[in-house]
Amino acid sequence: MPERKTLDEITGTIVDTCVKLHKGLGPGLLESVYETVLLRDLERRGLKVERQKSVSFEYDGLHFGDMLRIDLLVESLVVVEIKSVEKISPVHPKQVLTYLRLMNLPVGLLVNFGAPTMKEGLQRVVNGLAPSTSPHLRINRDPE
Repeated sequence: MPERKTLDEITGTIVDTCVKLHKGLGPGLLESVYETVLLRDLERRGLKVERQKSVSFEYDGLHFGDMLRIDLLVESLVVVEIKSVEKISPVHPKQVLTYLRLMNLPVGLLVNFGAPTMKEGLQRVVNGLAPSTSPHLRINRDPE
C-alpha cells in the first residue's frame, strides 16, 4: 500500500512542479495548455489528479448539480485553480475559497502562469487551516 503524503508534501510538490513548468514554457499561453501539462507532470510525480472536477452543492434547500468545475483536484485534498492573466483579480482567491468551503477542503492553490515569475503568480488559499511553516511551501527557493 503506498504511503499517504502529508498536505504540505502535496502542496510542495504542486508548487515545485508549477515553478518548473513556468520556467519551461514561460508566461502567456492558454490556461488549458498549463492545465494539461501540469496534470501530466503531477501524475508523473505520483499524485492522483482529477481534471475539470465537477462540484455539486446545496444551498437553502436548492440542489446545484455539477454547476462548478475545478481545474485540478490533487489527491482529493488540494484545489488548483489555474489562470493565465496579466494580473490576478481580487475575485480569484475568493473563488478558490468558495470551492474549498463547498467541498470542505483545507487548502487550494491559485496559480497564475501569466505572471512574470511563479513567486508572483502563486497564492495559497486556506479554509480554516493554520499557517504552515513547512519548507515545501516556499516558492522562492531559487530565482526564476
